[in-house]
Order: sequence, then structure tokens, then C-alpha cells
Amino acid sequence: MVSCMCVIQEGQTPDRRREALATALDGYVQERLGASPSVSWVPVAEGNGFTAGKPSTSSVLVLTAEEPLTQQHRESVLRELVALWTSETGCSVDEIVAVVADPASH
Repeated sequence: MVSCMCVIQEGQTPDRRREALATALDGYVQERLGASPSVSWVPVAEGNGFTAGKPSTSSVLVLTAEEPLTQQHRESVLRELVALWTSETGCSVDEIVAVVADPASH
């Protein structure tokens, strides 16, 4: 299973939008990474997150793959993930931090 943590600003993404995002992420992750994602939402209380010295409107998406990815595959997944997020939320690319990490080695 692919871990998918979505850090969002409180009030920025309504529950119904989260459901649509989770569905879109599920299909995307299964297609591109070959596994179902475990999506968790981490809302940041208003005023608790800043970007460039101002209250943040940023989202942080952190996926942990089941298997190591080539850099080419990782970059492709990241570009598509940002495109999916901007399409679904209306956020600009400047409001999204996306990470696809390899699994931790044991």
C-alpha cells in the first residue's frame, strides 16, 4: 500500500472536495504506482501555517512508494500529481509541495 499524507489548510478543502480528491488519488496511484493508497488528511488550523511570511494556502502531498522509483518515473509522477491537485482544487502550482519518497530501508 502507498502511504499518501495530504497536509491542507483548515477550511480550504471542504469535506466533499476531500472525497473527490481521495477518489482521484486512488485511481491515479493505482495506475502510476501499482498499489492502493492509504490517504490521510492533516488539516492545519487557521493561522498555524505560513508560507513566505503570510498565512499559507499551500498543500503538502507526501506519498511513500512501495518500491524504489527511478528518477524519471518519480518526476513524471510528481508532475502528474501536481496537475491532478491543481485541477481538483483550483490551487496554483506555487501552492503545492509534492513528494514521492522511496520506502524506508530496514
